[in-house]
Amino acid sequence: MIKKIVLLASLSLPMLFTSCGSSSKDSKSGKELSGRISISGAFALYPITIEWANEFKKLHPDVQIDISAGGAGKGIADALAGMVDLAMLSRDINPVEVQKGAWAITVTKDAVIPVINTANPEIATIQKKGFTVEQFKKVFLQADKTTWGTLFGSSNTSKVNVFTRSDACGAASVWALYLGKEQEDLKGTGVFGDPGIADAVKADKNGIGYNNVIFVYDTKTRKKYQGLEVAAIDINNNGTLDADERFYDSLDSLMHAIKTGKYPSPPARDLYFVSKGKPTSPIVTAFLQFILTKGQSIVDKAGYIQMNDSLVKKELKKLD
Repeated sequence: MIKKIVLLASLSLPMLFTSCGSSSKDSKSGKELSGRISISGAFALYPITIEWANEFKKLHPDVQIDISAGGAGKGIADALAGMVDLAMLSRDINPVEVQKGAWAITVTKDAVIPVINTANPEIATIQKKGFTVEQFKKVFLQADKTTWGTLFGSSNTSKVNVFTRSDACGAASVWALYLGKEQEDLKGTGVFGDPGIADAVKADKNGIGYNNVIFVYDTKTRKKYQGLEVAAIDINNNGTLDADERFYDSLDSLMHAIKTGKYPSPPARDLYFVSKGKPTSPIVTAFLQFILTKGQSIVDKAGYIQMNDSLVKKELKKLD
């Protein structure tokens, strides 16, 4: 059974944007946009959703937007139960959710990346060889039987301390999918939320986990947060990190690898907003239209992948 660590993080609390300033109008109806949008779900989308909400409120100050990050599972459950207008989802919708009326729109793309501590005892070897998918399977599917020495052929007897998500989330689902499994198959100490995983790995030199990109790289410096290193993927499984597999030095180089497909998918994935049925609220529709148009201009800076024109047009048609 997964041992749970309870972490209190401000990211899991609702964030309220109150109205202020001058009013603006809905260009179609001529009426001022006002009211409240409620959003719940994936930690992966939480930072960029805050950015989008702030920019949207500059145009429509009489709209309030409540945002809470509690995991993709909670978000879609809230949306399908009618508790929120939109769910932030960081995995594909499953057939059961479709049957319950889930309607999705793609808004950006990112990836789940494996992380280790910068003081890891095998750091030099890892940076030279990377991890093959089979090594990741040994770590995340057989956590209690793995040492760093057995992974990399050294005499190191330090146990690999694996951290996984305790909440139903897209990051765990996508990482498990990369390993050919489901979230329930992942072993390790359960930690709530993306910030929890990052903090746990930073505090343990023998630790390993997985995070959404935005929780590994600082969007201002474009470098990895202190204490975190990426457990680079040996994509072609040849036992060494080739030149075209070394794209983790900066946020921008990793984003380029995700955008061009050099970083595998999964664990790269699309990110969605989901509602129960197509949204009928004018302010929700206007917010989604903003995200797909003007909102895309801030995506790269925020550490996500900007959608291409053809995908934007395709998703905008869903709102017609």
